[in-house]
Formats: sequence, structure tokens, C-alpha cells
Amino acid sequence: MKKKRIIPVLLLRNGQLVQSKLFKEYKNLGNPFKAVERFSQWDADELIYLDISSGSQNTSGRTDLKVSSNFSLEELIVEVAKSATMPITFGGGIRSLEDAELRIRLGADKVSVNTLLITNFRVVEQIASKFGTQAVVGSVDYSFLHGRYVVYHEGQADPELDLFEHISRLADYGVGEVLLNAVDRDGMKTGLDIDLYELATRKTSLPVIGMGGAGKWSDFAEALGSSGLDAVAAANVFQHFDQSVYLARKSAFEAGIPVRKPTLM
Repeated sequence: MKKKRIIPVLLLRNGQLVQSKLFKEYKNLGNPFKAVERFSQWDADELIYLDISSGSQNTSGRTDLKVSSNFSLEELIVEVAKSATMPITFGGGIRSLEDAELRIRLGADKVSVNTLLITNFRVVEQIASKFGTQAVVGSVDYSFLHGRYVVYHEGQADPELDLFEHISRLADYGVGEVLLNAVDRDGMKTGLDIDLYELATRKTSLPVIGMGGAGKWSDFAEALGSSGLDAVAAANVFQHFDQSVYLARKSAFEAGIPVRKPTLM
């Protein structure tokens, strides 16, 4: 039986690891490299690293961390790849085939594309043609607006972009799996959007990763057990507890979900 995955997500903004809330508030957590070492020790299935540096949202938080942000994208990817024992997906700022090539050449196993799915899907097709569909993750942010699910981009929900119509086209572009991120649940710890996942997994043949709203370990087991998801991803909740990824998988394993046996490296 195919194993379901639990995937930590690291958000990088202006050289700092951050936690997010509703895609509007960001709090600095510090070193973008140390978390990778911890997730490797806790035997994460995969790791998604998203650079969300663009935008004008407010950033607050600790100022005592003294972590230098004077590193290049190349240095970041190389250092993360050195520390990681799991497959890595890098996303953020990919606008061309060359951008994807750079990330994969330096150590990424997959790339995550978001804006390109709306503005220039031909580039997505080029990336998939060169590296295979298994190397392309279609990242889709969404929100609930006026009684329907729509795609969220450029800092707002777009009433012209129906979520289900959007994700139904992604396989045609060469996307290999879909990451659905619930803007309205981001950082709220109110639980994952199971009803939406049940609808979304019927609109695409691609594996679907759900993200947004995880606040306790049982949220992972509940979503993986009842929604058709192939994986659950989370950012904030994994940053504040020791052995967090291990504990999330342990909860799912004990609930009878087909995940890898929880271990610590």
C-alpha cells in the first residue's frame, strides 16, 4: 500500500525563517538552516522550502536571533541539501526554465511553481518536459469567497479564478502533484480543510497535498484518513515542538493510517 506523507514546510522571508498568519503577518523565527537538521533527525518524509520574500506584509518577532541573511539563493540551496536526508522541494521566485534548472542542479529534487500556473503555464510544460512531471509541484493558494472556492494570488482572492477549474488543468501543464494551501486557515490552528480536500481530490487525478490550519497531531491523522489526500504539509506547528514531525507521524500511525513507521534518526 502506498504510504501517505507528512511534510514540514519552511518559509523563508528576507533571509529569515518565519511563521505566517493569514498570509499577512510574519514572525521571525531565525536560522533557516537549523530547522532542516532537526527535520532530518525526526525522519521527515520530505521537505518543502518556500521563499516568500516578495510582498509588503508586516514582519515582526525576535530581534535577538542575530542570524545573517547575507546569503545567496545558491548558498541556501546547497547548504540545505547538505543537511537534508529527505527529498527537498524548493519554491518561490521561479519564473523561467532556467530558474528551475538552477534549483535542481544545486540539490533540489522538485520545484514548486505557483504564479507560473496562472501567468505562463508554457514554462511549466518546459520544466516538466526536461525534468519529468515528478519534479513539478503545483502550489495553489486558495480562499473561500462569496460562497465558492477561488485561487488566491497577488495578495488577494481572485473571483475570476475558480479553484476547481484551476486544479483540473494542472495535469495538462505537466504538474506531478498539487499542494493546496488554505489562506483562511494559515496560522489559525483550527484544523485542516477536510471538506475541501474531499472535493478537490475528485477534480484531479494528481496526488494532492493539503496545507493550512494544522494545530494538533490528531489533525494529520484525521485529514489523511478521511479526505483522499496523499500528504499533509504544515509549517508553523512543526517549529514549536521538539520531535514534532515524529509526533505527527506517530499519531497517524497509531490511528491506522498507512504512513511510515515513526522513527528518530
